[in-house]
Amino acid sequence: MTGGSPEVVVGLDVGTSAVKALALALDGRVHASHEVAYPLSMPHPGWAEQDPEDWWRATEEALAAVSDSAKVLGLGLSGQMHGLVALDSADRVIRPAILWNDQRTSAECEEIATRVGERELIALTGNRALTGFTAPKLLWMRRHEPEAYARITRVMLPKDYVRMRLCGEHATDVADASGTLLLDVAARSWSGHLLEALEIESGWLPRLLECPQPSGTTPDGVTVAAGAGDQAAGALGVGVVRPGPLSLVLGTSGVVLVALDTFRADGEGRVQAFCHAAPDAWLAMGVMLSAGGALAWLREAIAPAMPFDALTAEAESWEPGAGGLTFLPYLAGERTPHDNPHARGALTGLSLHHDRGALVRAVLEGVACGLRDCADLVLALDAAPPRIARPSGGGARSALWLAIVAAALELPIERPAIEEGAAFGAALLGGVAAGVWRDVDEAVAAAVRMREVIEPNPAWVLRYRELQERFRALYPATLTRP
Repeated sequence: MTGGSPEVVVGLDVGTSAVKALALALDGRVHASHEVAYPLSMPHPGWAEQDPEDWWRATEEALAAVSDSAKVLGLGLSGQMHGLVALDSADRVIRPAILWNDQRTSAECEEIATRVGERELIALTGNRALTGFTAPKLLWMRRHEPEAYARITRVMLPKDYVRMRLCGEHATDVADASGTLLLDVAARSWSGHLLEALEIESGWLPRLLECPQPSGTTPDGVTVAAGAGDQAAGALGVGVVRPGPLSLVLGTSGVVLVALDTFRADGEGRVQAFCHAAPDAWLAMGVMLSAGGALAWLREAIAPAMPFDALTAEAESWEPGAGGLTFLPYLAGERTPHDNPHARGALTGLSLHHDRGALVRAVLEGVACGLRDCADLVLALDAAPPRIARPSGGGARSALWLAIVAAALELPIERPAIEEGAAFGAALLGGVAAGVWRDVDEAVAAAVRMREVIEPNPAWVLRYRELQERFRALYPATLTRP
C-alpha cells in the first residue's frame, strides 16, 4: 500500500452491496476508485445477512486497485451501520452478520423498551429501540441461538471487522457506536446502565474512539483512522459537519441529516440522534428504509435490463403528481417518521392512461414525500434551519430526481463536485489521523468543493404541497399487521 507518488489518502466504505475504495489526492481530486460487489442473503422473510469474509475479500481487492502507484498516507473506514458481527475467543465469526435492514427483532425491541423504559432510552441514546440496531440483535441471538450466543467473546460492527483484519485492532468510533443502542450519546461513552439492564458483557465491546483518531496501522505502516458510520462519513464528505447545510442521501435508503453543536433528541424518538465525525459535534437524522431501493425494485419488476437514466428519462414527460398516482415507499417497513417494520408500500390512483414513465415518476415523488416527512422532524431540532441541501448517493446522479426533491423540500440543492459520499468522508478522516490535516474542519476546507445549485421550481412546490397531503393521508389507510 506504499508505492510511489502521488500522495493520497484512502477511504474505504463497507456497504450493503459492495466495498468501495477511494484514493483522494490532497487537493480533493479523486486519484482512483474501485468497487467490489458481494451477495446479500435473505434466508427468511425480513432477514438480511452477509458473510464478513466477503467484506474482507472485497476489501483486499479494492485497496490493491486504488493504492497501486500511489503513496498512501492514511486510511479511513466507513460502512453500513448497526450490523452484528459476533466473534469467538479466536476472533472467528460465529454466525453470518445480521445487517441494518434486518427486521427480525420486533419482540426484542419491545423487551428493551420494557427493561429500560422508553423515555430513559431516548434520553440516553437519542433513539427508540429500532429493529435495525445492534442491541436487539444480541437479544435475539440470546433467545433463539443460545449455543452461538454462549460462544461470543467480542461484538463488532461491519467496518470494524475489516479494521481487525487490516491492523489487528478491536476498535470502533463514536458515530458508528451510536447506532448500537448501547452508547450514552451525549457523554460519547458506552453506557454501563444499558449494558447492565440488557445483561450484555461490557468486555465484548470494542475500544471507543473519536472518528479522526488513529486506531492502528496496517502491516505496511499506514495509519488507520477510527472512521465513522456511513451516514456521518457521508455528511462529512459533502461538508456537513457543522450547523448550516443539510445532508441529503439518496442511496438504497434515504436520509435527511443536520449537524448539531450539542446533543438534542426528539422526545418521541422519531429522529435518530448520533455522535458526529467531529469530537464536539452531534447529528440528527431521519431515515427512510427504501429510497433508491424503491426505484431499484421498480426497475427489477418492470424493466430489469434498462439503465436507470433511461428509466428516469421516461418520467420527464409526466407533470408533477404523475396523473394522480401516489406511491408509498414502505417496501421494507419504515423508520422515520413511522417506526413500523410492518409498514408496506402502496401505489394508488392507477388508470389505463398511465405508462411506465408515470410509474417511475410516482416512485421518485413518493420517495421525495418520504424525505419531506423526515426533514420536517429533523429541522424541528435544528436551532438554525438550513437554507440549502447537499446530496450524495446513487440517486443524486439524477437531475430530475434532485429537481423533484428540491421542490418537495422547498430547499435549493447544491451539488458537490465529487459525489462519493461515505468513502470520501472516510478518506478525509484518514488524512486527519495521519496528520495531513489538523482536524475535520481543515480537511473539509481543503477538499470539499461544490458545483451547480438546483433551485426549487415554484410551480412544482405548490403541486408537491398538495401531493404531500395525499401521501400522508394514505399511510393510515394501508396499515397492516402480520
